[in-house]
Amino acid sequence: MTLAKAARRLSKDLAALSFSPPAAYVLDPLQYARMTHEAYLERYGAGPKELVFVGMNPGPFGMAQTGVPFGEVAAVRDYLKIEGTIVSPPNAPPTRPIQGFACTRSEVSGRRLWGAVQERHPAPDTFFARAFVANYCPLLFLDAKCANVTPDKLLAEERRAVEALCDRHLREVGEILRPVRWLPVGVYAEKCLVRVFGKDVVRTVVPHPSPASPAANRGWSEAARAALLAGGVTDLL
Repeated sequence: MTLAKAARRLSKDLAALSFSPPAAYVLDPLQYARMTHEAYLERYGAGPKELVFVGMNPGPFGMAQTGVPFGEVAAVRDYLKIEGTIVSPPNAPPTRPIQGFACTRSEVSGRRLWGAVQERHPAPDTFFARAFVANYCPLLFLDAKCANVTPDKLLAEERRAVEALCDRHLREVGEILRPVRWLPVGVYAEKCLVRVFGKDVVRTVVPHPSPASPAANRGWSEAARAALLAGGVTDLL
């Protein structure tokens, strides 16, 4: 099993699910941005890895546009050196279009995360020699007004169905990359990782870089580095 094969399996199985409000739109970049997503996996996902960061799910101006976790357009294109043509899926809402690398909106979370990585690792290969960045769930959920809906806000039965598939995929990622430590980005990712792997390998929680977090807005790079250092992870960010 490779990361790409595991991702294709996850995408296929998630496509069989149906969703109710608040999830009015459900987009899967593993399908319409498969080329760039798999380019990321193949270029940077060769295991084993010491550490794996895990976020929640795509942001509307990040992975939803580029297919790369926390994939702010400029970071993916200019730092990770991944680019490609992305065709908007037919179910994309007109008020929240999928423009791929033509998207001019910056994903703040991705800009902060990859900016911190680049500051420490001008060449991305030195970061990926030790670490990898993934998302727990690959789906973007939007409500009828195109506001972001996080997976924990789905109807309980639908959330459990998504989590069952994403938990299985996470185990597959673990078998492929064999990380010593998992690094959840935010509380939801922490809960998912602890449920799947237990607390022994999920001891360090990295604060989420979302602009919705007041703490992140006061200096996310510093907070993330402090969290990693407290957990014994040095020279990564």
